[in-house]
Amino acid sequence: MRILVDTNVLLRSAEPGHAHFQFSVDAIDFLRSHGHDLVLVPQILYEYWSVATRPLANNGFGLSPAEAIVELAMLRRLFRLLQDERGIYSMWHTLVVQHAVRGKQAHDARLAAAAQRHLITHVLTFNTTDFLRYSFLNAVSPTGICSGATTI
Repeated sequence: MRILVDTNVLLRSAEPGHAHFQFSVDAIDFLRSHGHDLVLVPQILYEYWSVATRPLANNGFGLSPAEAIVELAMLRRLFRLLQDERGIYSMWHTLVVQHAVRGKQAHDARLAAAAQRHLITHVLTFNTTDFLRYSFLNAVSPTGICSGATTI
């Protein structure tokens, strides 16, 4: 099964000192070892770049653009990148109107639209509640995967 990996999981897996680091790494390893196809969409890479190149003082990683390029290349080797397609915008528009999406939740709506367009039924994320409104998408957390509380 295809599983979309959210930016927050990738960020935590790149930050060994973070409390969610091991959950991120272990959940990715577990899902991969059980034959799941872990995928990204371009928006995930845009969001990753934004945090990776943001200064440490602003809750970022403080990487230079050259260092961030290396990080993105590594992510592209580790995960399959699905391309943006024309149909994603109209799906996003329908979702934001249908669910009266506001503010930053529009980014999650775009991920949901991309998932819907690519027939993805699961997203691995620490923010499972952000995706509850989308009945076609099951949000699973790395902590749930690691504890055995969530099965796919």
